[in-house]
Amino acid sequence: MNLTQEDWVSQLAADENAVILDVRTEDECNEGIIPNALINLDIYEGHEFIEKLEQLDKTKNYYVYCRSGARSAKACDAMNNLGFDNTFNLLGGFLEWDGEVVSPEN
Repeated sequence: MNLTQEDWVSQLAADENAVILDVRTEDECNEGIIPNALINLDIYEGHEFIEKLEQLDKTKNYYVYCRSGARSAKACDAMNNLGFDNTFNLLGGFLEWDGEVVSPEN
């Protein structure tokens, strides 16, 4: 499901079962991440990306973002095909994010 930043943030704040998933490249993540985005899986890794998705807890609700919203929409589709029931794509992605940004913990 595609959500505007406002809806994504408000739904995320009320969701006790939420996980933020960043599907950007490592270089993109080094420019900053959305707070509490503890999982980064680079969608460009192809089959390895799918294998990593399969290891995630399907009972969680995933709030997914990328740079512009296109890759994260594809990631949500892939996750839905793998049996994830609740995936939420951030429309506009990191480029349009006007909330807090933090440095990734390396």
